Amino acid sequence: MPVYTLPELPYDYSALAPVISPEIIELHHDKHHAAYVKGANDTLEQLAEARDKEQWGSVNGLEKNLAFHLSGHILHSIYWHNMTGEGGGEPLEQDGVGELADAITESFGSFAAFRTQLSKAAATTQGSGWGVLAYEPLSARLIVEQVYDHQGNVGQGSTPILVFDAWEHAFYLQYKNQKVDFIEAMWQVVNWQDVARRYEAATSRANALLLAP
Repeated sequence: MPVYTLPELPYDYSALAPVISPEIIELHHDKHHAAYVKGANDTLEQLAEARDKEQWGSVNGLEKNLAFHLSGHILHSIYWHNMTGEGGGEPLEQDGVGELADAITESFGSFAAFRTQLSKAAATTQGSGWGVLAYEPLSARLIVEQVYDHQGNVGQGSTPILVFDAWEHAFYLQYKNQKVDFIEAMWQVVNWQDVARRYEAATSRANALLLAP
């Protein structure tokens, strides 16, 4: 039975223009994200069949497929809400995201340093991948991760709170091969209120990894 469903966009296709065109948003959400949802559900069914038949010859490939499609679904679900047509700028105290702003400064030295690191991480992914701001619970700090495909090169237990999609399908129709220009434009639509809510949620459940026996 399918477990995952494609979430609706929190805005219409044109809401992020001119940073991201309506055509890209429609294709990205309705086709690419939908494919990851279907891939995750299909793989779960195949794993269930393997359990029923006790046939495990394909388990390695199935587990990799599940990680790929499920991570793609999760990251895209965050991605849509990380953006708004009224976004951009810096997270500021008066905007109700002061704790996030303080955490960024503490973890990276300054907002400018953080912005540069995340931009470089996203723009220099080899092939397909993401730049991710994540909360790392063991050190109780924010880190930037450069994620290959959807799931590689990730610190286990870290929680993504801001994600920049650097796959070509996220920008190529509009920005061609200028991925750096797309990443720079992305800062104009960051929804800091959403990022702050994700930061608060991540910090509130961080102790789950640190429980002593």
